Amino acid sequence: MTDLPSAQQTEPAVSDIVMMDALPLGRALRARQLSCVEVMKAYLDHIERFNPKVNAIISLRERGELIAEAGIRDDQLKRGEDMGPLHGMPQAIKDLAATKGLRTTQGSPLYKDTVPDADALFVERMRNAGAIIIGKTNTPEFGLGSQTYNPLFGLTRNAYDQTRTSGGSSGGAAVALALRMLPVADGSDHGGSLRNPAAFNNVLGFRTSYGRVPHHNEDVFLTGLSVKGPMARTVEDLQMLLSVQAGYDDRVPLSIADPHSYVVEQLKCDVKGKRIGWIGEFGNLPMEAGVRELCRGALRTFESMGCIVEDVTPDFDPEAIWQAWLVLRAWLTGSKLRVHYDNPASRTHMKPEAQWEVEEAYKLSAFDLAAASEVRNAWYREVRRLFQRYDYLTLPSAAVFPFPVETHWPQEIAGKKMDTYHRWMQVVIPITMSGCPSLGMPVGLNAAGLPMGMQVVGPSRAEHAVMRLANAYEEATGWTRKVLPPLLGR
Repeated sequence: MTDLPSAQQTEPAVSDIVMMDALPLGRALRARQLSCVEVMKAYLDHIERFNPKVNAIISLRERGELIAEAGIRDDQLKRGEDMGPLHGMPQAIKDLAATKGLRTTQGSPLYKDTVPDADALFVERMRNAGAIIIGKTNTPEFGLGSQTYNPLFGLTRNAYDQTRTSGGSSGGAAVALALRMLPVADGSDHGGSLRNPAAFNNVLGFRTSYGRVPHHNEDVFLTGLSVKGPMARTVEDLQMLLSVQAGYDDRVPLSIADPHSYVVEQLKCDVKGKRIGWIGEFGNLPMEAGVRELCRGALRTFESMGCIVEDVTPDFDPEAIWQAWLVLRAWLTGSKLRVHYDNPASRTHMKPEAQWEVEEAYKLSAFDLAAASEVRNAWYREVRRLFQRYDYLTLPSAAVFPFPVETHWPQEIAGKKMDTYHRWMQVVIPITMSGCPSLGMPVGLNAAGLPMGMQVVGPSRAEHAVMRLANAYEEATGWTRKVLPPLLGR
């Protein structure tokens, strides 16, 4: 028998197991319709096939070890021992978070051989809920910038177009999720690192309220700007992973004092009459053609569901928010990186953006920090005023569509020069500075097939209300199921 010409050869079908979302997969495992070993083998085969095309998952553990661990999970289920919502599910952790016994590099040569002896708090919770940690997901060096590349593992390519960026800093997580190499994923967000890659890869990324997901690798008494949160392809899965990650822990005294519980609230609700404020024109930030138009289309969907949508302009100077954020960002980021910067030998291993953050921090005084904090306080008061009129606020998740993967960061948008490596992500900063929860959700693809997303923002600590609106939108559109990455061939 002769081989078919290459043009007629067909790729093997993608496994139905990896195409299952997390909650249906968990039900199948508990009903023992699938075994944890079957699931692990299906995912590892899928990763072997697709990960080389995008480089989303790194530091993958040895196959035999993972299958043996899956067998232990099967034995537990046979004995009636259900560890929790992630029982037997493969998980790869963003490479900024510590994983016990598994290399954690932060994308930096300075940490290329670092193997933590303990998990980060939320990783500990995921493991306790039954997850099998298979490896890590790729991230920019020190998580700096919404473009995932680093000198250790290289760059991560977009799930929908491999010539384009995955976004960041949770770029590896978003791509792995979109290409069904993970059922759910974890991420973190300071300057859009959950929202931007979710937009660029047609998945969901949830920047939670500060303290919702406790993490103890920073000063426990100084509130920061970075948060941990879940990523998923459905709102139900997002809620499930958030239930695993969230809840008070006395190692983090400022964490929100809700109990750690896997019990979740009803998502389905009638959203008719909900008031949505569109602040996507705030500051008239430069945006690539088509971004606002896709978001406007999503707003029309909300209107068709009975929501009341209005354009609103906050009574605040967006440039003041940006300048205050630059001060707080340099303080928080530069302080952590100073130890490497001050050593000439290690400084040479830091990318220019990391060095710049330290140099900016060296220029600051305590009075600068106090002034920036007061701007943040005033901005929160304005956001709180807006929420007295609106149930939700909305704005784009990014100012540009996924750009060429070789580009470090956009130098110009709509004719306007970008003066810092992160100015192109300015649209997410007002929400970061507000401390409010923001769920990045898909709004569709442009004519070139590149995805975009929109932030749905709720009042402080109103994560459940945000997920309820997003769930209603998901039922109306089904974006993550309707438009799959072309690599999957479905």
